[in-house]
Amino acid sequence: TKPLWVDLKGRQLRVVAAAIPPFTEIQLSHKLRVRTPVDAYFSDGTERARIAAVRDDRIILEDGPRRLIGPGESVNIIDPSLEIEGTLTATDIAYLDAMKERGLENVMLSYVESPADVAEVKKLLPGAEVLLKIENQRGLGFAEKHGAKHGSLIAARGDLFVEVLRPHKIAKALKKIIQADPNAIAASRLFDSLAWSPIPISADIGDAAFLMEIGYRRFMLGDQVCLKRDSVIEALNLLMELDRDYLQ
Repeated sequence: TKPLWVDLKGRQLRVVAAAIPPFTEIQLSHKLRVRTPVDAYFSDGTERARIAAVRDDRIILEDGPRRLIGPGESVNIIDPSLEIEGTLTATDIAYLDAMKERGLENVMLSYVESPADVAEVKKLLPGAEVLLKIENQRGLGFAEKHGAKHGSLIAARGDLFVEVLRPHKIAKALKKIIQADPNAIAASRLFDSLAWSPIPISADIGDAAFLMEIGYRRFMLGDQVCLKRDSVIEALNLLMELDRDYLQ
């Protein structure tokens, strides 16, 4: 049998109820505090909105994407004043309870920032093996300080790319993570072009080669590539050929 890994959302901010900007209230998965006005980012950082005010778990947008913002969408607020209340969501806790009943132990935890985040999971699921997703500046600080002491690190590039704010800073962030944990996993934004074509674009190959060059040997494909079996197989074959042709 193959091991089952459960991806807990942790303190990652997600939209709970649909809304249509501008001048609208959006309910999120956590209560939060942040100085306003402040920017929020949607759609992997490609759409920006201005938050006018915050009330518990709701943000009030004064402008934003002129479209329906749907439940489950992630929201990035990149400001040092941001404070998110709690780590695990009610759904996370329900998953952990179900895992305990069924003897499952493999967990990925999003937005890890401190050892207390891992301890909270292990309190509910003793014996859990936790992979720690590094996705923001505080997470990078955790990685540099603790390395793999509390679990293997994942360079979760989907949100991390947005959270470093200035795009070029992703390269140094990825290097910090692999230096902190030589067995770290590089995840997401990997061979995304294969989701649309069986022939990868040159930038995707160069990206994977860079990850290998700085030391990554474990990889996790993102959602887009994993939607179809063919694109998954193509991505795995491409990784294998890069390993043979570039590294050896």
